[in-house]
Amino acid sequence: MTANPLLETLIPLVADLSRELDDGERYRRLLAALRQLFPCDAVALLRLDGEVLVPLAVEGLSPDTLGRRFRVSEHPRLAALLEHAGPTRFAADCGLPDPYDGLVEGLHGHLEVHDCLGCPLYLDEQLWGLLTLDSLDPASFGRLDLDSLEAFASLAAATVKVSQRISGLAQRVEAERQLTELYKQARQQPRELVGQSAALRKLQDEIRLVGDSPLTVLITGETGVGKELVAEAIHAASPRAQRPLVSINCAALPDALVESELFGHVRGAFSGAMSERSGKFELADGGSLFLDEVGELPLAIQAKLLRVLQSGQLQRVGSDREHRVDVRVIAATNRDLAAEVRAGRFRADLYHRLSVYPLPVPPLRERGRDVLLLAGYFLEENRARLGLRSLRLSPEAQKALLGHDWPGNVRELEHLIGRAAIKALARHGERPRILSLDVQDLDLPVSDTSATVDTVLAPDEPVPEGVELRTAVDVFQRQLIEQCLARHQGKWADAARELGVDRANLSRLAKRLGIR
Repeated sequence: MTANPLLETLIPLVADLSRELDDGERYRRLLAALRQLFPCDAVALLRLDGEVLVPLAVEGLSPDTLGRRFRVSEHPRLAALLEHAGPTRFAADCGLPDPYDGLVEGLHGHLEVHDCLGCPLYLDEQLWGLLTLDSLDPASFGRLDLDSLEAFASLAAATVKVSQRISGLAQRVEAERQLTELYKQARQQPRELVGQSAALRKLQDEIRLVGDSPLTVLITGETGVGKELVAEAIHAASPRAQRPLVSINCAALPDALVESELFGHVRGAFSGAMSERSGKFELADGGSLFLDEVGELPLAIQAKLLRVLQSGQLQRVGSDREHRVDVRVIAATNRDLAAEVRAGRFRADLYHRLSVYPLPVPPLRERGRDVLLLAGYFLEENRARLGLRSLRLSPEAQKALLGHDWPGNVRELEHLIGRAAIKALARHGERPRILSLDVQDLDLPVSDTSATVDTVLAPDEPVPEGVELRTAVDVFQRQLIEQCLARHQGKWADAARELGVDRANLSRLAKRLGIR
């Protein structure tokens, strides 16, 4: 009896439906079976999230593909696949750009895809996503049995459904969809926490855990790790998700305006107060308030903030009338607030009130290969912005990204990819169909920490032995800022630009350090 290849491939996958597997392994087995049944160079499983296709698993494609978000309106082949209920194969000479051009791994370098097909996946008669198959050989799919692919797609849909039921993804997908819609109302593009590392998964688990509670959260982490994104995710996972999330950068406001921004003011409360104005607490009533860089608040404001957190009551500047608000506070800082408390710069009672649930965000250097997924996300953003057909990383560039220490974290990576794309494009006389970023385009800095420290600390104001770390850091910062100001003839804007900080933040830091 002749063996049926389709049946032989499907039987192990059917058996997998009853096994306890994590999503990644379940999807990996699915795609491996797909490539066994239909030999090709690359396969992918993508979930439709609003107007964006999100890769959940890939084989044969660059690892940064998992971090990309394919906007359907920008990729006509993906749009065509979604419009047809069954499998679709594109002719080898089809002129529509392929979203995977330049992303297929192997010995083919960055050649364009020549043969591709795909099939939509439906869950409970609702369009869920896509399976795609791609080959660099234009004749790969010429004799393919599309009915077999459709049968495989039905099993793939069952696999996804089982995976969602086991892990509870169905509810999370709906929450993410609602969050995306909210983001679209406030931003041009939705934002998300991209990555698959153990450190990020732990953070996401904690976000889901604390999001569903009323607890006040203190998000900590280095500059550029994405603390604001974490705050947005906490709000989205909370019962307050349909109410506003109001944000305020505590370091970006002059001391005289902080109280008014937080609590509002009445007409005539101070010079320039021409009318009554609600503060951020009142605007966030029923929702959440995100206090970014909360460690920069003046002590006098800290006392008033504590009162609102304790009683839910506030007074507008210049008013004796009490206003009651129902606000969940999420705060963030890149400072060690416990050390600030010991130094007398932050109130101990406010610190304990804010840090009911401390939530540290891991730096990028601790997230392993997440750097490639994030790079893929930013590559796709820049591809669309620059009007390119394909934007990719060379293998050497990928290694360079993985080897960098990322002192500026995700924000540094985002800016680096944007600069590299512009540099790489400028190297070509004509706009290429596939633009590859090389190591020289990344221009990653070579740090020489010892030389920098020697220059900054010598010899005007040496740090004495036995001094506390915070004091030593203050000395370092003071000398660094003073030397930078001297180079720019006292121009604060130029100094802030060189130091890579916001001018208001630099001014506040200088004031604390006693620099005039």
